[in-house]
Amino acid sequence: MVDEDSELEELRKRRAAQLQNDQIEQAQLQKQQEEQRRQVEIQRQIVLKGILTDEARERLGRIKLAKPEYATTLENQLIQLASTRRISEKITDEQLKSLLKQMTQSKRESKITFKRR
Repeated sequence: MVDEDSELEELRKRRAAQLQNDQIEQAQLQKQQEEQRRQVEIQRQIVLKGILTDEARERLGRIKLAKPEYATTLENQLIQLASTRRISEKITDEQLKSLLKQMTQSKRESKITFKRR
């Protein structure tokens, strides 16, 4: 009986140690993922700083506060244009407004109407 109790206690200790190790590994993985996200965001900001004028960057920042999903989509489009070298000079505030207008026009929402009898 004492032998079984000691075996059970040993199994509990091993399981607790394994759970603790799993938690440590999970925390390290989360740190790595967060660091990668931070690095990606830094790279995005560097690219955007290189292709946008100060006024356009300010506008993009305001858009990001009001409508983050639009800002992210717009940033992705700008970064894609920059990576394919289709941008020859910095994008001005007016050009950014034009891109935003095109983006919002292309996202027309369909309306569903119900007729009640």
